[in-house]
Amino acid sequence: MIADFVPLVGDSPAARATAAELVARWSEPHRRYHDRAHLAAVLAAVDTLADQARDAVAVRLAAWFHDAVYDGRPGWDEERSAQLAQSRLPRCGVPARRIAEVARLVRLTAAHDTLADDDPDGAVLCDADLAVLGSPGYDAYAAAIRQEYAHIPDELFAKGRAEVLARLLAVPRLYRTARARDLWEERARANLSAELAALTAAPQPGGDQPL
Repeated sequence: MIADFVPLVGDSPAARATAAELVARWSEPHRRYHDRAHLAAVLAAVDTLADQARDAVAVRLAAWFHDAVYDGRPGWDEERSAQLAQSRLPRCGVPARRIAEVARLVRLTAAHDTLADDDPDGAVLCDADLAVLGSPGYDAYAAAIRQEYAHIPDELFAKGRAEVLARLLAVPRLYRTARARDLWEERARANLSAELAALTAAPQPGGDQPL
């Protein structure tokens, strides 16, 4: 995967060191869903949508960094990941303006519903991050998310997860780009609805909100 990162910033010792660090972070043993397979899937989805971005390089860099720090702490993980990008990319020779955009995009993934309508780079990254919702591998994704929150009792997890799914289903469009909607919207809604129905088969007490 290092060979996929280096062309985005230009070949240099700093670029290779940063790529190696990122691969090591994405390979951490506590990860079950937010791992190298997820990174590869997001990058592939970005490739599918890249022509709709303003700065496709910034979007790809944001994909590399968006869960580079992952401790299972929503909001905090994205902030630390954005700070990591701001720390590592200058030594790779990335222009300050692009670094600022990468950090902005990484922070945006903490709450996709804050995405503005006139943000093509944000739309491509968020759609790529959510592409798994409309994939044939949805059940494996849901199982991996449960494993990442294994420390939470079943009842609490079910409640929090159901709230996340209901919130996603309530929005008029899961995906912001027309291509993503064509590719994934219908199947994503079916997947989300099926999981929500299973989780809400019996009342559950309150809990965290994993995604």
